[in-house]
Amino acid sequence: MKKENCIGCYCDVYNHGCGGASECWLFKTAKIMYRKRVHIDQVPPYKNKFERYPDCYHEQRYVFFNK
Repeated sequence: MKKENCIGCYCDVYNHGCGGASECWLFKTAKIMYRKRVHIDQVPPYKNKFERYPDCYHEQRYVFFNK
């Protein structure tokens, strides 16, 4: 797991010293896995492809489904 995988994650600011933190509290246990990124306003069927994201990765207004 590299911090480059966290780019775009809501909690990535903690990897850059926000609030005096040295890294995100989920970083050490994070694992890369295939997940589907779906916007909350998107209607089924979800034709988005599975992509590699950390298992703790999250964005505002998106949900992630594991493969």
